[in-house]
Amino acid sequence: MNIDQAIFLGILQGATEFLPVSSSGHLALAQFFLETEAGLAFDVALHLGTLMGILVYFRQDLLMIAQAACRPFSQELEDRRLHRLAMAICLATIPGVLAGLFLGDLSEKYLRHPALVACSLAGAAVFLLWADRIGRKSRELPQLTTTDAIIVGISQALAIIPGFSRSGVTITAGLFLGFNRQTAVRFSFLLSAPIIFGAGVYKIPEIISQGLLTEQAPSYIAGFFASAISGYLFIAFLMRFIRARSFAIFAYYRFALAGLIWLMLLL
Repeated sequence: MNIDQAIFLGILQGATEFLPVSSSGHLALAQFFLETEAGLAFDVALHLGTLMGILVYFRQDLLMIAQAACRPFSQELEDRRLHRLAMAICLATIPGVLAGLFLGDLSEKYLRHPALVACSLAGAAVFLLWADRIGRKSRELPQLTTTDAIIVGISQALAIIPGFSRSGVTITAGLFLGFNRQTAVRFSFLLSAPIIFGAGVYKIPEIISQGLLTEQAPSYIAGFFASAISGYLFIAFLMRFIRARSFAIFAYYRFALAGLIWLMLLL
């Protein structure tokens, strides 16, 4: 893999990790049609790049949660709200972790074919469009309950299937639960930090056992920074975009991409 390909894949990862269009699906398609294999170490570098984007953009939220955690017995209303949010993030992370542990290898081996990705893209788009149209969009983050967190967490487990999109399914679940678009997106993004970090740490022993290709170090670095910068910019873009617009354009994009994939496979 050359530097240009690494930067391209990094930008693609950063953009599609947060837009509800599936990063794993896009990366699987890009590698399939570019006839390149990124490798586990490079994949982890891209995901750590998107994690950096999250940490920088939501630094104030995460710092407030960490400070509240240091005051576990505080009776302040804001601290109690932050404690509930931290607990909700922990609960919602569990299903995704279990799915990754028990189904991750299966997904990597059998579910990355473009035909399956196309079906996942289109299927998840139907639910995103439906949720965006019928959701009440009246609830906000302080109203998040334990049940809400569990439901969003279970939906996140579906992201093990390339094409479903981790952000897409969690945002869809949030909309179905009646949260407004900004809240659904914010919780989805905050929820992504521990799952991305955990996935990266989990793969480190495997990377060590395989051995790092030192000649690929420039590609790892380029991909990391491209993913981090792209991720930050696309988080900022989506947070502004949804203030006045719906998610319909992303659903239609998924339909179009699914159709294009099928067309390319059939030709």
